[in-house]
Amino acid sequence: IFLAFSSFSQLAFPQKDRFFDVNMTKMGPYIGLQKGKYMLLELGGEYQYKKIRMMGAVTHAGHMGFNYNFKYNVLGYDLGYWYKPNRLGFTYGGNLVFRTDFNESRVGFAPVIGYKVLQFHLQTGYHFLSPATNFAETNRFFVSLRFVMINNRDLDVKRGDKKIFNKK
Repeated sequence: IFLAFSSFSQLAFPQKDRFFDVNMTKMGPYIGLQKGKYMLLELGGEYQYKKIRMMGAVTHAGHMGFNYNFKYNVLGYDLGYWYKPNRLGFTYGGNLVFRTDFNESRVGFAPVIGYKVLQFHLQTGYHFLSPATNFAETNRFFVSLRFVMINNRDLDVKRGDKKIFNKK
C-alpha cells in the first residue's frame, strides 16, 4: 500500500510546479581593446539573459558596437551573439562585421570563442571578410578583452505561471 501511494504522489505535483524559475537580464555599455595585427578601441552595448539553475546557469548575450583604428583611420561595426552553456565553461558565438577605411568597405563574419569572468570577457576569433583591392588595414585573427559596465539588472523568480519576485 505504501509503494502505491508514493508512486501516485508524483502525479499530484507536476514537475514544473515543484521548482522555481530564476531568470536574470543585464544590460550595459562595454569598453574593450582588440589586438591582432592592429590595435583597436571598442565601444558598444551588451544585453545578457541568464537562466539560473541549481546544476548550471545558461547565458545568452547579444552585443552591438563599433571599433576604430586611429593610426590607419579604419572604422568598424560589430553585431554579435554569444552563448555560455554553464557557469565555468567557454563562451561560443559569432559576429557580423563591417569595416571601412572611408574609400572602400568590407563585410564579413567572425566565429569567436572566449572566457568570461565577472564583467571581463576575453574572446578570440578570425574575421572572414569580403575581398578588397586596396584595403588591408584590419585584423583577421584577433584577441579581444571587454569590460561590461552593468547599469540595468532585472531578476525574475517564477513558480509555474505565477511571478513571485521581481527586482529591477
